Amino acid sequence: MARINLRQMKDNERGTISAIFAQGELGRRIRDMGLVPGAEIQILGRAPLYDPVALRVMGLKLTLRNNEADFIEVEI
Repeated sequence: MARINLRQMKDNERGTISAIFAQGELGRRIRDMGLVPGAEIQILGRAPLYDPVALRVMGLKLTLRNNEADFIEVEI
């Protein structure tokens, strides 16, 4: 399976988080939202200027800025 950055995923694409590279407060915040290695995610859509990205994780919808999504590696 290919590993890519979450920002590179396309609409309606599904994958599994393989790694989180954020440290400190940002890393804690990302993990608190349920974005942890092994979690399955689906890209729901993007804003008109492609930032932020809407996704589904553990049955919840949430949005991430692209600079936050850059720290998440996904296996598709």
